[in-house]
Amino acid sequence: HYNLISAFHKSLRGSDPDAALYWMARMLEAGEDPLYIARRMVRFASEDVGNADPQALHITIAAMQAFQFLGLPEGELALAQAAVYLAAAPKSNALYAAYGNIKETIRQTGYLPVPLHIRNAPTRLMRDLDYGKGYKYAHDFDDAYTPQEYLPETLRKQSYYRPTARGFEKIIKERMAYWQKIRDSVKKGPKKEVPEDREDLPAV
Repeated sequence: HYNLISAFHKSLRGSDPDAALYWMARMLEAGEDPLYIARRMVRFASEDVGNADPQALHITIAAMQAFQFLGLPEGELALAQAAVYLAAAPKSNALYAAYGNIKETIRQTGYLPVPLHIRNAPTRLMRDLDYGKGYKYAHDFDDAYTPQEYLPETLRKQSYYRPTARGFEKIIKERMAYWQKIRDSVKKGPKKEVPEDREDLPAV
């Protein structure tokens, strides 16, 4: 049981569709619960593929539902289809690593307070306590983005999610780099003009 599921998981991670199909079939022919295999593929879609191919999670959920609808033996092909898709998908464990690091941060820092400007303020008392004060509504800005702090103050220099350059994560990485460029430009502030009578001074 454990050796077979390990071989299956590692074959998926290693991008070998043939081996993945073989080990999956070995488990099914030996009487393994098909829904156990389906659950492992759903987990794999998030852990080892992640945002490199967000469609992988939809495919595995659909395969699980198809098997529940069809049963054996017809449902085997739905599981096989999902297995091949996962094996052939671009791989990333960036999401898995990020979430693990965040859980460790929480264990070390405890439950830090929510910054005032992103707290909900449905009552006058909360507004008097500065809940929501200074919050910037992203849709009011170009590209629906404006630099703003969302993490607790002691964590504001932390970076958890580090997307790869594979699959859809390449696009996510480019977006995050674009947003970082905006944040950096705001921190630096506008360039100062050199006075006409002091052209020897370097621009800041």
